[in-house]
Amino acid sequence: MPTIRFSIFAFLFLCQAAFSQSVEISGKVDSKIDVENIHVINKTAQVFTITNSKGEFKISASLNDTIMFSSIQHQPKMVVVDKNMVLFKAIKITLDEQVNELDEVIVGRVLTGNLLSDIKNVKGDAPINFYDVGIPGYTGKPATQSERRLNEATTGAGFIPLNPILNAISGRTKMLKNRVKLEEREVLMQNIKGRLSKDFFISNPLDEALKMDFFYFCADDENFIKYCKNETDFKILIFLRHKYKQYMENLKLNGQ
Repeated sequence: MPTIRFSIFAFLFLCQAAFSQSVEISGKVDSKIDVENIHVINKTAQVFTITNSKGEFKISASLNDTIMFSSIQHQPKMVVVDKNMVLFKAIKITLDEQVNELDEVIVGRVLTGNLLSDIKNVKGDAPINFYDVGIPGYTGKPATQSERRLNEATTGAGFIPLNPILNAISGRTKMLKNRVKLEEREVLMQNIKGRLSKDFFISNPLDEALKMDFFYFCADDENFIKYCKNETDFKILIFLRHKYKQYMENLKLNGQ
């Protein structure tokens, strides 16, 4: 019996060691539009690459690493490396096209067929909301999928809620908190990129292929949220300029 137990523990240890090692994963990105030059960034290991004309790429990764896929033409997508990806050293991802919609412009009080827009353009008393009739409701910002999952993992019913305890022991709560933080950084980074990148790169030139990587470099700074969330464009540009100097120094050190 001791020999059998030792063999089992040794086997489990070897499996765990195999999955913890970094491997080169071959990937393929599918999309209805162009799949070349899509940025593939391992945010955990701080390495990145781009796809070829067929959407193919190779990148080093370990179990539970977070890999981000991003391009101007596609909606960003984030994937956590699981055991199957490490075992087969392969990953296949489908990206959705990034659709930019213009805001609707309404002139005068012309009815457009858009009920919400037409109500705003009609004179009269403000509509009654659920608070006026004593019905409780939520009017805040809708939670993301990760935020909803985190809430479910940290709340529960009963005299002693089991969900928070079990999820804390398993590490799921920590994983969900990290995912919420990553999504917050990604949304803020994409917002800043869309608003300020054109003006910023006029006075701070950078090769087109490196611009997306630069913004991820900024987002990875531990003070990114502190200096960029709910701040003026002027303060954000100061932060970007500071990171630009660091980024250019890193390029020189790497011989790029």
